[in-house]
Amino acid sequence: MDISNFRREYLKGGLKREHLAADPVDQFTDWFEQARKTDIADPTAMILATVDSTGRPSQRTVLLKYYDSGGYVFFTNYESRKAKEIAENPKVSLLFVWLELERQIMINGQARKISTAESAKYFMSRPKESQVAAWVSSQSHKLSSRQMLMQKFAEMKKKIGEGQVPLPSFWGGYKVVPDEYEFWQGRKNRLHDRFHYLPTSDGWQIERLAP
Repeated sequence: MDISNFRREYLKGGLKREHLAADPVDQFTDWFEQARKTDIADPTAMILATVDSTGRPSQRTVLLKYYDSGGYVFFTNYESRKAKEIAENPKVSLLFVWLELERQIMINGQARKISTAESAKYFMSRPKESQVAAWVSSQSHKLSSRQMLMQKFAEMKKKIGEGQVPLPSFWGGYKVVPDEYEFWQGRKNRLHDRFHYLPTSDGWQIERLAP
């Protein structure tokens, strides 16, 4: 299928160096708050890229649950493909794509497990069905059928009953500690605005990149 003529112009705005925050976390917060105020269905959705021991990359969408100056946190099964690849190579990349705003943010850094206490705090805030689902999904492993998955889910719900769902030992969070940011704003004629943040001894260096 030839889709080479499928295109549109990016006309919603521009990005100037003088308008950027000195700290990339502040710049992220500014754009994230703008995204939250739009009709974007999942502004917290971010693409997580990992690499295995052979150099083979893989990507998937995860949800940002909270962030601070120290990094960006998501949760997963510690026996999943992404977790195994992080164990082999903790260098990862995050990508937020907000096409409604014609914007992207890339964040590169290292993924580190957060504490069990921090994972438990978030786990207990989830809906009970989501807590149960964490127990019954052997994430990334082969599954004979969806019927089998739903059967395991029903059995676990019955077993737990009205009781509290404990935190699985194989489930928790990662914090991606950034060492590089790129903010991208679409522009007319594919002459996009790109700004690169790299850490220095006294803050962050900001450079404009060619589109």
